[in-house]
Amino acid sequence: MLSALDISTSGLVAQRLRMTAISNNLANISTTHNEAGEAQPYRPRFVVFQTDDQLQSPLGAAGVKVQSVEQSDAEPRWRYQPGHPDAQKEGEHEGYVAYPNISLMTEFTDALEATRAYEANVGVIEVTKDLFQQTLKILA
Repeated sequence: MLSALDISTSGLVAQRLRMTAISNNLANISTTHNEAGEAQPYRPRFVVFQTDDQLQSPLGAAGVKVQSVEQSDAEPRWRYQPGHPDAQKEGEHEGYVAYPNISLMTEFTDALEATRAYEANVGVIEVTKDLFQQTLKILA
C-alpha cells in the first residue's frame, strides 16, 4: 500500500510542476522582450512526463516523473504596432511586434486537465489512507 502513496505523490509533484509551467505561460502571454531587454517574445514552456520505474507496485502500476521542461519553438504571433518600443525596426516584419504564441484556450484546457489529475491523485491518497485505518482497526 505504501507504493500506492508513492505513486500518487509522484503524480502530485508532476502535476504541480505542470501547473507552474502553465501559470508562467499565462503570466507572460504579452511579454515581448526577454530578461536582457532584447525584443524577443517569451517562449512558452511545457512539461514532458516519463514513467518512473523506481516507483512500481507489485501489480504493474508505475509512478511518473518530469523528464524535462521544454520551450516551444513555435513562430511568434506578429501584431502591427509601429509605435511599440519592441517593434521591429527593419526587415520583413518592420513595425510589427512579436508576441508569444500562447493560446489562452489551450492553456486553460491544460490547467483543467492538470487540476483533475491532481484531484484524482489526492483521491487515491485519501482512499489509501482510509484502507490503512481500516486495516489498523481490524488488527487492533
